[in-house]
Amino acid sequence: MNRPAATLSARVVDCIERIPAAEWDACAAGDSGSGASGPENPFVCHAFLNALEQSGSVGRKAGWLPQHLVIEDAAGTVLAAAPLYVKSHSQGEYVFDHGWAEAYDRAGGRYYPKLQVAAPFTPVPGPRLLVRPGCHEREARAALISALISAIENSGMSSLHVTFATRTESDLLEQVGFLTRIGVQYHWINNGYAEFGDFLAALNSRKRKAIRKERAAVAEYGLAIRAWEGAELTAKHWDAFFAFYMDTGGRKWGRPYLTRDFFARIADSLSDRIVLMLAQKDRQLVAGALNFKGPQALYGRNWGCLEDYRFLHFELCYYRAIDYAIAHKLPRVEAGAQGEHKIQRGYLPTETYSSHWIADPRLRAAISGFLDQERTYVAQEKAALDESSPYRRDDQARS
Repeated sequence: MNRPAATLSARVVDCIERIPAAEWDACAAGDSGSGASGPENPFVCHAFLNALEQSGSVGRKAGWLPQHLVIEDAAGTVLAAAPLYVKSHSQGEYVFDHGWAEAYDRAGGRYYPKLQVAAPFTPVPGPRLLVRPGCHEREARAALISALISAIENSGMSSLHVTFATRTESDLLEQVGFLTRIGVQYHWINNGYAEFGDFLAALNSRKRKAIRKERAAVAEYGLAIRAWEGAELTAKHWDAFFAFYMDTGGRKWGRPYLTRDFFARIADSLSDRIVLMLAQKDRQLVAGALNFKGPQALYGRNWGCLEDYRFLHFELCYYRAIDYAIAHKLPRVEAGAQGEHKIQRGYLPTETYSSHWIADPRLRAAISGFLDQERTYVAQEKAALDESSPYRRDDQARS
């Protein structure tokens, strides 16, 4: 016999440290219906989000003010949660709405501040509506969605955005009035390869030769490249990687988002989830690529290099990630946002989903029309990208 439905209440918490890690992670580990649950996706776990807050990478000054939403039962047990932030800008999101903000401001509205459910600075698809498995799972999820809508309606803010959600979550949110936005990023799928050569054999001849040429060019630099994990990583490695990150981030974004203390904190709390690819020249570390791992995927995140080595970015970020996934029998590698050049290196286009609640009916109507047009364009673009797959057709003989 099922127990009667719990009495649920919503609460906003301005610091994730005030939520017991075990209770948050029990929700983050719940099945979101996508196959990408909390343990699979490290970016919604308590340790990752807490490291962002305690290091000052997010907070009021950064324009990411934590306002996490939790659903509790009568005993105070957290049954559902959402990593929620008040945003004063649109930076670090990777689902671009700057045009929406400019149009609304020109029309006399005020787009910022807005509410954002997200893993900050992390364009990795995964659960955003975190629900503890159990007999009250459906009620808890419904209560969480209802509380999110109430939060935006009662705040007077322009909008609420749930970015890089799962397809299941996006569908649920669309049913209650959210607008759905579809994007594309690039994932590598491990088709049971025993070694990198097996992956190359699956490509057409031209792409196979191009990858071999790129890897051979990197080999000529005489770099020592390897993956570092867990207890192997020391402060020296993190100091070097932070210098790479700051140099690359400063050139690309003007102000990198993450602090050195953030990396120190994840080194302590998430060491078993980190794979750091480092390149060394004459005993000097010169480049690195940071990855997080789960039981189903390796997630490429940040990269940097202090010297100019052609093709080294592809080697560290893409080919070494594939090497690692094959060796550890991981089903896929997710290489982050943007970059059609990833297709030629075996990473194929994959749809991503975000959901948007727009308070002003006029702005909502305009954005809805824009998203209808954009959805058609994205579908056409993805079809074209699918056609440019580097993999051999089934009817092509191996060359």
